[in-house]
Amino acid sequence: MIGLPADLQLGEKPLDGRVIAITGATGGLGSAVAHAVSAAGATPVLIGKRKRELEKLYDALIEAGGAQPAIAPMNLETATPNDFDEIVAALKRELGRLDGLVHAAVMFEGLTPMAMHKPDEWLKVMQVNVSAPFALTQSCLPVLQEAADSAVIFVTDDPERMQRAHWGAYGTSKAAVERMAAILHDETDDSSLRVHTLLPGPMRTSLRRMAWFGEDTMKHPTPDATAEAVVFLLSAQGASARGRTLDLRPAPDAQVTDAA
Repeated sequence: MIGLPADLQLGEKPLDGRVIAITGATGGLGSAVAHAVSAAGATPVLIGKRKRELEKLYDALIEAGGAQPAIAPMNLETATPNDFDEIVAALKRELGRLDGLVHAAVMFEGLTPMAMHKPDEWLKVMQVNVSAPFALTQSCLPVLQEAADSAVIFVTDDPERMQRAHWGAYGTSKAAVERMAAILHDETDDSSLRVHTLLPGPMRTSLRRMAWFGEDTMKHPTPDATAEAVVFLLSAQGASARGRTLDLRPAPDAQVTDAA
């Protein structure tokens, strides 16, 4: 794991001209990432299941004065491999390129003991958190590898907490995401595609409120700082973090090591 460079200076438009696809674009982190990459000069491709919310985000991005976004409605829970292929084909046809993919979509059904976990809910979590990111990434790989420098970012969660009681499908899915990212990195390390995992610290999001009921989530920062770290990973400077986990947890939890 690594931390953000202490002397990080991204400049005014570090993603100028790039096209970045974002799943879960209307969620807490996804929306912040969409604003951050747009302000950094990239065209954000907004992927989410609620078209009206995507349209509201589109309007907000236009009003903010960043790069004009694109909308790609998709329900990851029910999407098929053909759906992913079609959305990538439309992206290539209309925008001509893809330079980054940020997996910000997540499903969390609450803390549940294994003995009480409903199998259908388990499968839905695995679909959204693991299978859909795999299938979408696989569909995007040919276009991503056409770019001179591209990146896929998988968002994970605290590995120590995720192996504790009641984290169930969500905790299992995040462990799977870590392994998937590591394997993909090993398979693409000699290509123009970089693979990153991002470990955020506590954020003021709806998922945090569900998982940590009773906690005052307002004491945590908004996802904006995490979104800026995503911009770093997507930019050319992110090459220094290739194949590694960017750990944004605040001290003393943060660990900076050379482990991939």
